[in-house]
Amino acid sequence: MAILVEAISVIGNAVAGGTTAGSSKAAPWARIALLVFSVIPITSIASHIEVGKPAPDFKARTFDGRDISLADFKGHVLIINLWATWCGPCREELPLLASYYKIRKDAGLDVIALATENSIPDNKLKPLAALASFPFVHRMRGPYQTMSGVPTNYVIDRNGIVRYAAAGGFTLDLLNDLLVPLLKERATPIPGVGP
Repeated sequence: MAILVEAISVIGNAVAGGTTAGSSKAAPWARIALLVFSVIPITSIASHIEVGKPAPDFKARTFDGRDISLADFKGHVLIINLWATWCGPCREELPLLASYYKIRKDAGLDVIALATENSIPDNKLKPLAALASFPFVHRMRGPYQTMSGVPTNYVIDRNGIVRYAAAGGFTLDLLNDLLVPLLKERATPIPGVGP
């Protein structure tokens, strides 16, 4: 876990124009960017995703070369996490998601993470993706976009229904409040709904 946190820090500092981990000399604007909650203009089609409605499909490619879609997570609870290397809350949230995933994956939790466009080149993100306990995707087609900022998270239940869609980082309490009940639910096939 410490390696993942360190890798996120190093990559985030490099992208923000700062220095590597252990150094205190980051560009002043980089420090400000990491302290201020990151806001991205709302120019996406994420508004087509509604809580309580069937989750739209997506197609993605993981860094290890697997093609995945919503159907691959049928019967599981899925978190789709959109983040950026320069985003301070994202850099806190990813290790939390990694730990939570390790604890809850046997209960049917899956997580995929997508760095926002222009956050970092794929060749610099690939080492971080290799350290992660859940898949990082570097190409994704579908309506899952950042909302009013990063991190943005979507949670899809076992039946393929969107149960959560919001900008802002997860806390342990929010993860527990949201996911524990969903992980206890059984998948119920609903004709024409879900993956």
